[in-house]
Amino acid sequence: MRIVRLLVRHEVRVLVSLVLWVARRTHGVGGGGQGFGYARGQGAMMFGFGFVCVVETVAMSVLLRDWPTVHAVFLFVDVYSVVFVVGLHASSVVRPHVLDLVGGELRIRRYVHVDLRVPLERIASVRRELRMTHEPADGELNVEVGSQTTVTVELTEPVTHVGFFGRRRPVGVIRFHADDADGLARALGRARV
Repeated sequence: MRIVRLLVRHEVRVLVSLVLWVARRTHGVGGGGQGFGYARGQGAMMFGFGFVCVVETVAMSVLLRDWPTVHAVFLFVDVYSVVFVVGLHASSVVRPHVLDLVGGELRIRRYVHVDLRVPLERIASVRRELRMTHEPADGELNVEVGSQTTVTVELTEPVTHVGFFGRRRPVGVIRFHADDADGLARALGRARV
């Protein structure tokens, strides 16, 4: 039952992100926060996924036109797949990384899956670092976009990352992608002083 609740919450967040995207609003940036996007690097890939879903929808409609019940089920699933892909892209646009100087934290986000809050006083160092490969390691979190990260943050003491299904683990090194990695690294450097 817990897994079903998590999946429903995830779907609702994706659909809310779609509404925010259409309304040209962002999530969690107000109140003194500065947003740093990360969606630019994945736009073409998401467009490609959406295009493939649309082609599949048309193909399945043609193939299943003689079976109306099966056609209706597959049409619903295929249309929802297109909406979901667009919603995932929308979630990456409306949920940027947030540097909140008032709250004293950096929020590292990806889609609706990752929302890690890092207190600024725990940041030991921040650097611009382009990495294309990421081997899983204890105490490290890699939040890739398009298989790359551009910013590395090392902490003085770990923060707890909660995974999609609620698995908790401490992380002391966080690598993530930002479209303006230099600007984010400079802003974090100024905020830590």
